[in-house]
Amino acid sequence: MTEELDTNAIQKIIPHRYPMLLIDRVEKLVPGEMAIARRNVTIHEEVFNGHFPENPVLPGALIVESLAQTGAVALLSEPEFKGKTAYFGGIRSAEFRKVVRPGDQLKLEVHLEKVRGHIGVGKGVATVDGERACTAELTFMIG
Repeated sequence: MTEELDTNAIQKIIPHRYPMLLIDRVEKLVPGEMAIARRNVTIHEEVFNGHFPENPVLPGALIVESLAQTGAVALLSEPEFKGKTAYFGGIRSAEFRKVVRPGDQLKLEVHLEKVRGHIGVGKGVATVDGERACTAELTFMIG
């Protein structure tokens, strides 16, 4: 298990950079098994200029991407995948239950269920204040 990782440490594991780095810190990491991350949603994010100006809502696709980046940290922290990229191989059964707005903090938890060769499958849950905002099954292809 690894201690908390800040943005600089995260960027040593996954290749994402601003404006597409969608996790702020990793609180818990068990390489190859699971990761728990946080994302602070702020009104200053460019997406809120158009989604929606009078009713800012974080798009579900960006919540799923935040989960995917969390899962990628868990996967790519394995020594055999160091320096690789985790691409989306698929998204299954994504469900959205709560609107996420500026000022919310997303807790992102991904557990890897299978890793075979260069394919990984994980289940993710995004919550705000303990309430589920999104659940999804994610497939990763490591390249």
